[in-house]
Amino acid sequence: MVDERKAAILRAVIEQYTDTAQPVGSSAAARAAGLRVSAATVRNDMAALETEGYLSQPHTSAGRIPTEKGYRFFVDHLDARDLTGRGPTNDKSVADFFSHLRGEIEQVMQETASLLTDLTDYAAVVVDDTVEAAVVRSVQLVPLAGSAVMSVIVLSNGQVLKQTFDFGAEIDLQVIDRAGHFLSAATVDRVLAEAVEPKASGDNVVDSLVRQFYQELMARDSDGERVYVDGTAKVASAFQAVDSVSQVLTILEQQLVVVSLLADVVERGLSVAIGSETGVAPLSECSLVVSPYEIDGEHAGSIAVLGPTRMNYPQAMSAVAVVSRQLGQLLSEG
Repeated sequence: MVDERKAAILRAVIEQYTDTAQPVGSSAAARAAGLRVSAATVRNDMAALETEGYLSQPHTSAGRIPTEKGYRFFVDHLDARDLTGRGPTNDKSVADFFSHLRGEIEQVMQETASLLTDLTDYAAVVVDDTVEAAVVRSVQLVPLAGSAVMSVIVLSNGQVLKQTFDFGAEIDLQVIDRAGHFLSAATVDRVLAEAVEPKASGDNVVDSLVRQFYQELMARDSDGERVYVDGTAKVASAFQAVDSVSQVLTILEQQLVVVSLLADVVERGLSVAIGSETGVAPLSECSLVVSPYEIDGEHAGSIAVLGPTRMNYPQAMSAVAVVSRQLGQLLSEG
């Protein structure tokens, strides 16, 4: 068990080590913790924390540094006061950012990743699965040159899906209009993944046109989740070992690995994965702070920041929580 004084010393060591990247001695820990006890008492408590696995000593004559267990205790005992008012991260500043954010969904996601990097100084990842969670706002069938017809589907998240077919012969405009009506009835105001089979119109040409567009829409290759990354240069500056930098950057370039990593962390009920908790060996010196975001109450993706285990956890957790909430609100409003 970690009593109140040892917890204060552990917190002081973590905060000092976060700032300096240097082992923390007993005198520095005592000052940072604001303890009115002897240096010998602090040294004994730090030795006990080391024995219990919360701290380690890189060299015999050096101070102590936190272990994964130490960071985990620290993160698990943060409260609302620790996560409020951390640097530029607050609801108003982030809300102002999103209130002025415009453009296609791809731009929104990339700008969100950039915002996270700016707020935390760590690499940021946004995983977008909003197509499946988005609601269809409108459907239009547009005649093109010759025998081609294009569908234009506008989603609640701002994304526009387009499909084009060449039917081999010109189609009457009235047929296209009727087909658009039946396709709209099956999809508009529904979550895209829950669109229903269009009703038969009684006109074979109309039904054939509707069926082709509907089947293509439901069987489309959406490339799964899309991943947006920003701040990789921050990763490069966070590690001294070239091998560590290279391995972490390689992971960030592997979209499937990133998607699986964030999903696994969320499924395990974690918001912070520290070192080996990520389950990915090259990230053993990294920590990941993750938060899902929702559209109209439905899961739509996740955002995260990735940095060294020596990260500023309160700042990172605050930033991720605020940004995920504001992003979900923006996308829900369409």
